[in-house]
Amino acid sequence: MSSQTEKELKRQYLDLIAEKYDSEEKVATKIIHLESILDLPKGTEHFVSDLHGEYHAFQHVLRNGSGNLQQKIYDIFQSRLDLQEMNELIALTYYPEEKIKRIKNGFNTKAERHTWYEKTINRLLELVKYTSSKYTRSKLRKSLAPEYTFIIEELLYKSNQFNNKKDYYDAILKQIIQLNQADKLIISLANTIQRLVVDHLHVVGDIYDRGPHPDKIMDTLIDYHSVDIQWGNHDVLWMGAYSGSKVCLANLLRICARYDNLDIIEDAYGINLRPLLTLAEKYYDDNEAFRPKKHPEKNPSESEILQITKIHQAIAMIQFKLEGPIIKRRPEFEMNERLLLDRVDYRNHTIELNGKVHTIENTCFRTVDRRQPTALLEEEQEVMDKLLTSVQESEKLRRHVDFLMKKGNLYLRYNGNLLIHGCIPIDEQGEMEGMTIDGRFVSGRELIDEFESHVRYAYEHKEVEDDLSTDLVWYLWTGKYSSLFGKRAMTTFERYFIKDKSTHKEEKNPYYRLRENEDVVKKMLEEFDMNPEQGRIINGHTPVKERDGENPIKANGKMLVIDGGFSKAYQSTTGIAGYTLLYNSFGMQLVAHQHFNSKEKLLETGEDELSIRRVVDKELERKLIRDTNEGIELQKEIDMLKALMSYRYMK
Repeated sequence: MSSQTEKELKRQYLDLIAEKYDSEEKVATKIIHLESILDLPKGTEHFVSDLHGEYHAFQHVLRNGSGNLQQKIYDIFQSRLDLQEMNELIALTYYPEEKIKRIKNGFNTKAERHTWYEKTINRLLELVKYTSSKYTRSKLRKSLAPEYTFIIEELLYKSNQFNNKKDYYDAILKQIIQLNQADKLIISLANTIQRLVVDHLHVVGDIYDRGPHPDKIMDTLIDYHSVDIQWGNHDVLWMGAYSGSKVCLANLLRICARYDNLDIIEDAYGINLRPLLTLAEKYYDDNEAFRPKKHPEKNPSESEILQITKIHQAIAMIQFKLEGPIIKRRPEFEMNERLLLDRVDYRNHTIELNGKVHTIENTCFRTVDRRQPTALLEEEQEVMDKLLTSVQESEKLRRHVDFLMKKGNLYLRYNGNLLIHGCIPIDEQGEMEGMTIDGRFVSGRELIDEFESHVRYAYEHKEVEDDLSTDLVWYLWTGKYSSLFGKRAMTTFERYFIKDKSTHKEEKNPYYRLRENEDVVKKMLEEFDMNPEQGRIINGHTPVKERDGENPIKANGKMLVIDGGFSKAYQSTTGIAGYTLLYNSFGMQLVAHQHFNSKEKLLETGEDELSIRRVVDKELERKLIRDTNEGIELQKEIDMLKALMSYRYMK
């Protein structure tokens, strides 16, 4: 493009902007506003990872801001309120609707209730003022419920310096109570406070699978004020299924059956499993290896367990069959050793792995044609066709996957940190590993960018099932160079059918050992064009076994791993209920959460079973908005407005 053309385009662009800012005063006011914002403290970032459908624990962490809200209540009221009063305020701010009902039941007189309302509203207004102290008034206004904006702003900024407005403020509170608006106002104030304590939420992968309510988590995230998502391997499985991958669909159904979560499929997303059940009833019987894991919230009957066991076998065998054709048509995936159905000796029920013959147990091979082990029966093909149609016609799942695509990426560079769910594939020497995709060898950041482009292409072309992009979405779930899987092979088949546990082991990518090395982590940051001295990598995916003494802070603080076990399935080995991370203008704090028992206990006692905080680092200088991604974008807008000022008003 010639310099003359560039000048003409810039002139046209400035003319367009001038339609909005049609006077010198408007441009100047906007510049002043934006320049002043740059010098505000950066907002608090909240990092969570590996939620795995644990909606109630996630809701609690979201409402308390990983203890941030509790700390602010202590900061303000510790010298004025006793512990019981502060705990009551904590519970009210976390769960206002439920707590109000409990408190109101204890009032004996109308006067008692009115006194409590006045006291509580004033305390919550103090909290709003404190939690919004580093925001502009316009940003605070956006966080208020529109129906109460006028009332809250009048009470927030009240001034009685000349003793002229005391009756005015008293009248506002009195009318709020008399018109039965106090409950709604308190709920509104509590929700505003929750929103203000966290400026932005990062979900570092794995919203789906294992736990019972990933759909509720997705609904919460869709309504959240500011969020981004780094896709996890379990998320990509669901995205792949919606994008037309039957093998991804079979995998997620198998996992739901294994964890007794098939009601997510049927009840939450309205996907009809009757064809799969009919197939399962025809070909499968009870099988100990396929019985569902005990669900903490369910107590199924024996007949229900048997039904799930049959479905589990049916979909597992379909999954193993569907994997075969992909492995055969994609030699660049280097997965020939995973063609296990082709290697089974069906007469003797044995299989040879790594030179050793193993007996196959818990077999369920009635639908396997020994001459073509990976060929689907016509009935199986029909079932998968119907299931895929049902998945792609689920309005709720469409909305959730659309949101994952809109707000998600495989990695994110944000405020100097690299957020990635799984790993950056490297070899034993710490060099970037890669693979050939569509005739071109890619590694490091380029490899992950290539993966993401294929995820998006598959999503945009849902009608195509067996193209390279759809196959690569499945590869992200299970391939040895996948940044999400991070292991050399997935041994699902062995865990079902082979007793020898040495065959179950899944060798991790060297990344998971070398991420303890500060120099290696710095090298990976450089690969993503990030400052290796100031930046950090923030990971999920692999539960940190705190019980065994594992440290989530690695490589001298350059690597932070925040999967500590939100999923109940992991908590017996991790010893905690998840890590989260807070990053405010003063630095980073890692929060280790205790097991979340129940909302009822918190409402009763107000005691929040939180959290042990560990300071990751403290900023030498307080970080301002000008030091953030947001600040970069604001500076671009300022530069544009200054150019407009020079072009239009200062000639």
